Amino acid sequence: MEQFYSITFFLLASYSVVANDSIQTLGTWMSSNKKTPWYYLALFASLGLVFTIAYSWFTYNGDISYGRLAKIPFVQVEWYHGIAPLILIVLTRIGIPVSTSFLILATFITMDVFKEMVLKTILGYGVAAITAYIFWIVISKVLDEKGSVRDKNKDKWRKLQWVSTGFLWWSWLTHDVANIAVFLPREISFNMLLFILVFFTAIIFLIFREGGGKIQKIVLSKTNTKYVRSATIIDFVYAFILFFFKELNSVPMSTTWVFIGLLSGREMAITTLSKHRKMKKLFPIITQDFGKLVLGMTVSILIALAVNYIAGNLK
Repeated sequence: MEQFYSITFFLLASYSVVANDSIQTLGTWMSSNKKTPWYYLALFASLGLVFTIAYSWFTYNGDISYGRLAKIPFVQVEWYHGIAPLILIVLTRIGIPVSTSFLILATFITMDVFKEMVLKTILGYGVAAITAYIFWIVISKVLDEKGSVRDKNKDKWRKLQWVSTGFLWWSWLTHDVANIAVFLPREISFNMLLFILVFFTAIIFLIFREGGGKIQKIVLSKTNTKYVRSATIIDFVYAFILFFFKELNSVPMSTTWVFIGLLSGREMAITTLSKHRKMKKLFPIITQDFGKLVLGMTVSILIALAVNYIAGNLK
């Protein structure tokens, strides 16, 4: 029965985590490539996913989480561990960009690891917002994002965007696969690896067929994210920030907070430079996005406390 819970909740977590978080990395790319058939985009994303996870499996002795679960030993999965992924599916359908790292991992970690995750996540939001603000202030001196891309440069930007998306997709997977792999032993068999890759690929194709779902609306609400040049720059900056925190330490963090922090910092920079936009009109948008993050973290903490309470009473 324990193995049944482990596999079942792993499958639920796979869909809910990828559906909620993958739009952070693929959303701008999807929105600026609407003329490209969705199945071509899905194939590209699937190949990147297969390579990234398979590489981790070979490099980390059967571990697909890139060592992110080093401080979270495998525990026997029980029925109450399935509460988090079920709620995550509901929140994803509603359109709340909840932190899957907190929602899923919080039911498996100690308080010390939880504190480390919170600190790293808050730091990630701040670093992303400040980096984005400074970067877009500087880049505005040499590049007008609102201006049209010259015809001779469009193909170059298009190719560069595919490169940036691939880099970002890899960076994100090295962080967030841990949110799914936590339900599995830290060393899985080759047959299990194949099963995971096939299932993940099916999820990717489903998400692309749906156009990204409701989380994609947050991406589209930001200035110029549907344009190839802006999307490429956003992807590169986000990827480098995730790579920095990946190398910093193995403690998991919420990539959702980093993503929203990045977009918020960029919007503030654009507003600062604009003669027609006022900061007071921007703050309600930033506050709304931040409020959703806080709501997601609060829900995550409450769920973790509830699961730990249930687990404690059953022992």
